Formats: sequence, structure tokens, C-alpha cells
Amino acid sequence: MAFIPERFLTPQRLLLASVVVATITIALKTGAWYITDSVGLLSDAMESLVNLASAIFGLVMVTIALRPADDDHPYGHHKAEYFSSGFEGILIIAAAMGIIWAAGHRLMAPQPIEQVGWGLALSVISSALNGLMAWFLFRAAKVHRSIALEADARHLVTDVWTSVGVVIGISAVALTGWLWLDPVVAIGVALNILWEGAHLMWRSSQGLMDEAVEPEVLNQIQQTLGEFDHPTIRFDHVTTRRSGQRRFVDLHMHMPASWSLGRAAAVRTSVEQALMSAVPGLRATIQLLPTDVEAHFDDRRDLI
Repeated sequence: MAFIPERFLTPQRLLLASVVVATITIALKTGAWYITDSVGLLSDAMESLVNLASAIFGLVMVTIALRPADDDHPYGHHKAEYFSSGFEGILIIAAAMGIIWAAGHRLMAPQPIEQVGWGLALSVISSALNGLMAWFLFRAAKVHRSIALEADARHLVTDVWTSVGVVIGISAVALTGWLWLDPVVAIGVALNILWEGAHLMWRSSQGLMDEAVEPEVLNQIQQTLGEFDHPTIRFDHVTTRRSGQRRFVDLHMHMPASWSLGRAAAVRTSVEQALMSAVPGLRATIQLLPTDVEAHFDDRRDLI
């Protein structure tokens, strides 16, 4: 990734590249299935169709997520990325069920595999393309803190392992003549991607439910607040959440009641700037309170 400028590897460009790679791998894997009539390679090709649909939907959602905040969405559109990973999870599960259905029929009526060499060669080439694309997506997902890129990368890695399993299964069929191995491998592949689809849906649901920031990010927030530790200043009620590429933290800052509003506001600004410098993409909201005043959440007395 060092040989490509980071500014060029935007989420949109990477997902567009993923669409192109998915199209190429569909052609390769479909050709492999056509010349071999292997249900294992058919399952591999079906997963690549899911890759294509997921990359297209992810591209749309990432584009929406980058829209600036407006009157209807004052916190931005960052959560659109969670719809991308959730949609990808649903497609993966649907593909897995389709693979199991096709493999079940083939298991009951095994068919010989033709031109194994060419089929395996095409499968290996497509796997190499997917592996390279996944590497770029994983690296960019960390830079951009994008769950859409991470979801697409994880799916491509699953696709690579799927292809590896299919290659091993078809090779075993060619060596042993046991035709039932082909559908059995396909079912194993389906169960593997079924788990991956469920995992992606779980990740997206947690994001939509305002999951707290990662432990390492929370630790960085606490360390930054510790830099302002002073007998006259105290922080509490630190609450965090994630929203796509953005992170949010809300907290209370207690200081002497005798301080002027200008002095208190200046200290708060320093804390906010330190937090947002320490954690990229963080939006900090700090409520000022006198030292002897406490705020009790979920207390009916606070509603009076």
C-alpha cells in the first residue's frame, strides 16, 4: 500500500475496484463451473455474485455516509455504512442457503467432474485477485475507520478460503474418484460463509444500537483526560458511542463555582481540542458543572 498514495485509496475508489474485481472473478469462476460441472465451483461462483452485489451496495452506502450533516441529520450520515455490512450479511446467508440446496441435490445424484485442471486454474487465479483486493480493503478500513470496507474485506477473505476448500475438494475427487466429496465440500463452504454472514449482521446491529467505542479508543480518551487532572477539575459520566467513521464522547467537567464563565469555557475548549486530536474522527461534548453539583441520570428527581 506504500507505493500508492493514501489520498488515492478512498473508500469509493476501493469499493469501485472491488466491483471490478468481483465482475472478473464471477467470469472466471462461472467458466470454471461450466467446464467442470462441479457443484463446489458453482458454490464458489455464487459467492462471487454476492461479492458483486455487496460491493455495489457498499459503494452507494459509503457515498451516502460521506454527505455532510444537514437539518434532518445533524449528526451526519455515517451510520449508512452499517446498512452496507448488514445487507452484505443477508446476501451471504442467502447464498449459503442456495449452495446447501444445490449441494443437497448433487449429493443425492453425484455427477462426474470434467476438465479438472482448467477449472482449478481459473479458481486459483480468481482467489489471488480476491486476496489482493482484501489486503487493500483491510488496510484502508483501518485508515478510514470504515465498517463497509472491513465487511467487504472479510467477505473476500471468506471467498478466498472458500476457493481453497473447493480446490482441495475437487483435487480429492480427481484423485480418489469419490464423487460425493464435491457436494460435501460445497456444504462445508456454505456453513463457513453462513457463519461469516451472521457475524456481519451482528456487527452492523451493534453499530446501529450505538455501541460504545473500542476499548483502546476509550483508554486513549481516559489518558487524555488524565492530562488535565487537577485538584480543582474533575471529569465523570463519560459516555461514548460509534457511528460509522465517527466517534462521540459526552462527559461532565466539574470546576470551582467561583471561576468566570470565560475561564471555564477556555479550559473546556482545551480539553475538547485535546480529545479530538488524540482520537481522529471524535466529536466531544462537555457539560460544565460546579464542583459541588452532581447530575444523576435516570433519577426521577432530575425531571422535576
